[in-house]
Amino acid sequence: MVSNEFLFFGTFIVFVVTILLLDLGVFSKENKPVTFKVAATWSCVWIAIALAFYAFLRYNGALIHGIETPEKLASVVEKYASHVVLNGADFAQNIILFQNNQALEFITGYLVEYALSVDNIFVIMLIFSSFGVREKYYKKVLFWGILGAIIMRFVFIFSGSALISRFEWILLIFGGFLVYTGAKIFFSSDDEESMDTEKNPIVKFCTKYFPVFPKYVGDNFFIKKAGKTMLTPLFVVLLIVEFTDLVFAMDSVPAVFAVTKDPYIVFFSNIFAILGLRSMFFFLANVLPLFHHLKTGLAFLLIFIGGKMLAKELLHFDIDISHSLIAIVVILGGSIVASLIFPKKEHKA
Repeated sequence: MVSNEFLFFGTFIVFVVTILLLDLGVFSKENKPVTFKVAATWSCVWIAIALAFYAFLRYNGALIHGIETPEKLASVVEKYASHVVLNGADFAQNIILFQNNQALEFITGYLVEYALSVDNIFVIMLIFSSFGVREKYYKKVLFWGILGAIIMRFVFIFSGSALISRFEWILLIFGGFLVYTGAKIFFSSDDEESMDTEKNPIVKFCTKYFPVFPKYVGDNFFIKKAGKTMLTPLFVVLLIVEFTDLVFAMDSVPAVFAVTKDPYIVFFSNIFAILGLRSMFFFLANVLPLFHHLKTGLAFLLIFIGGKMLAKELLHFDIDISHSLIAIVVILGGSIVASLIFPKKEHKA
């Protein structure tokens, strides 16, 4: 039965790689800035694909774990979804209950991950502006950044799941860390509009151990000078973007583990959100400053998820997944509405 899980997972990876190769080879042949219209269209496409996967889980989600018998279903529920109450010996009804819960966990985790990606976008914009990256090279950096993020999330999620299965108290650390991070975001200042590029640890590491060419050379990551291969500043920027995603994964991955313990659902929700990150970056690039209360919403979102995790582990009090989804939508929707009703003074002009 484990082989069925690997077969499904392998098929999913092939699907993701195919889409990325199409993106790189067909849709991104020319280095041109992405227009707002194109970004909006592709954002809708990625969201539609995620919703289609939600529908697949709702009606065929048992395929992920190769559930064909009541015994296998009981084993998977006990391991990943102990809150699901099975309906006696009615196997067909129990499969429906399990798949409905699985689909709901996926869409909730996807929404959480997609929302937290907004904060990632804030930082990526800051990186690009601070390092003077030309807009037409954003696409290439983001493409390879997303590819690296998928690999890192795979390692992070499945190693985290293995640790949780052996040491469940790790969830307490995750919950406390999420509450701390949410509070830190809430009290942090939004005034910083640039970063000190020379003091960046990635820049210092690269310049110390590798030859770095002092100027951008088109969209090249490497360049040969006098027979020596050198890194370009664009590759250094890519490394900084990758490191930034690794830092954000420390927030977002535990946040989705608060929604479900199933590492496959955590991985799927993460990957679909990451795949839509590039189009969302270009879509939000010009309108994100309008939603100045969104960071506050993300802070409350992390505090809510971390608090939910702590309450479950310490007080054995669990919030139903459907209620959690409603709370998440209210928090994010409320922050967006508040931004529109109470705009910053400069936007009033």
